[in-house]
Amino acid sequence: MKRALYVIPVLLFAALVFVFFDSLRGPPPDQLPSALIDKPAPRVALPPLDAKVAGFTSADLAAGHVTVVNFFASWCAPCRDEAPMLAALARVSGVTLYGLVYKDTPQKARAFLDDVGNPFQRIDIDTGGRAGIDWGIYGVPETFVIDGRGIVRDRFAGPLTPQALRDEILPAIAVAAKAG
Repeated sequence: MKRALYVIPVLLFAALVFVFFDSLRGPPPDQLPSALIDKPAPRVALPPLDAKVAGFTSADLAAGHVTVVNFFASWCAPCRDEAPMLAALARVSGVTLYGLVYKDTPQKARAFLDDVGNPFQRIDIDTGGRAGIDWGIYGVPETFVIDGRGIVRDRFAGPLTPQALRDEILPAIAVAAKAG
């Protein structure tokens, strides 16, 4: 009987560990669908990064042109890796590229952009992370394609690569351009 008093807690702990470990299985965040697809982009009312660049609002996302919004941060190593792809995306005709700094400081974000280059036409800063919650991001970088009416047409989680740009982002931009 005394032995059962020692074995039962160990078995309960092992069962609890199994349940928690099993809950970790599932698709990685970059393969989870976004609840925003084909819905209006979340409201944006954030300050601009600094005095060197203009910010953007919800009205800018529904201004009649395709917009790509990229969430990034200075502390994000993959954000540094995707910088050349964002520079290439900024040169795509008919696309407006906006940046949203996530959980960072203006000084560190500005230093990051000075180092890797600034492909963004406008940049907002979300120091507290509330906009990230509204947009349903899992981390940075994440990129959203928005049509001219402010409807989210695609979400890409993770750093943009040449393949991601070719196979997902550019086709999503084409769909967004036809949608309005």
